[in-house]
Amino acid sequence: MLRPLRPWLMLAALAPWAPLAANAQAPAAPVALTGTLAKVHQKGEVALAYRQSSVPFSYLDAQGKPIGYSIELCKAVVHAMEATVHKPLTIRWVPVTSATRMEAITSGQADLECGSTTSNKERQQTVAFSPTFFVSGTKLLVKKGSPVRDYTGLAGKKVAVTAGTTNEKTMRDLSARFQLNLQILPMRDHAESFAQVTSGAADAFATDDVLLYGLVAQTPGGREQYAVVGDFLSYDPYGVMYRKGDAPMAQLVTETFQALAADREIERQYNRWFLKKLPTGQTLGLPMSPQLKIILESLAATQGE
Repeated sequence: MLRPLRPWLMLAALAPWAPLAANAQAPAAPVALTGTLAKVHQKGEVALAYRQSSVPFSYLDAQGKPIGYSIELCKAVVHAMEATVHKPLTIRWVPVTSATRMEAITSGQADLECGSTTSNKERQQTVAFSPTFFVSGTKLLVKKGSPVRDYTGLAGKKVAVTAGTTNEKTMRDLSARFQLNLQILPMRDHAESFAQVTSGAADAFATDDVLLYGLVAQTPGGREQYAVVGDFLSYDPYGVMYRKGDAPMAQLVTETFQALAADREIERQYNRWFLKKLPTGQTLGLPMSPQLKIILESLAATQGE
């Protein structure tokens, strides 16, 4: 479980409120809430978008409850929102797919998207992102014994992708650049994409390597049946997604992640979800990458700037 919010994190979350005057006897009037903070204050709830099969970031446990690394980081943001709006907030869970997640945020159906979403310049034109909390990249999953060892072995073959992901664009660009004539099979979610390989309908499934490892770990005998192969075909930094153009919310999200990095809570959550046994019984055994370590160190150093 996520540890209780530290007092200094709660104070950071209160930044949008006016400070006490030097000689005042009573608190100054709070700054009026706007945007997402005004919305959640009025409704008394925060809508969190989650994924159903993005292990270990955002997925369902045996009871159908959303769990994962991204879920816990989003809950920390909710705690900061509660401190800012001075009231407890109920979480309303909103299921999304790769194809529907951005619209869920822009339409107001969800306030935060807690999944495995890559933050890039194209998406930043439409939505906003938290600081990076994971770094991944596109790789290929194949059945063991497959002649496919990297993208060059895919010429003319069928490749499953999850619709609306950066991985789909990566594979289409790769096919065009190297004239691979790939048969791209867009699927609704990662589980359906994986099923294309397990059933033999596709020769490979292309998505972020960590998600592939998660799917293999979830599958009984998966490590004996499937392999993740090839070099990284893209660079994908993950962030929590929220509505663009909301300055108070952007400040709250950024300060929350800075505080979590400084306190090493992000690192603790990483160890829980990537190194220890998951609630569903699997162990991924993926140490934190040097790139992510540097990102979190830099993020911690910016706290209070």
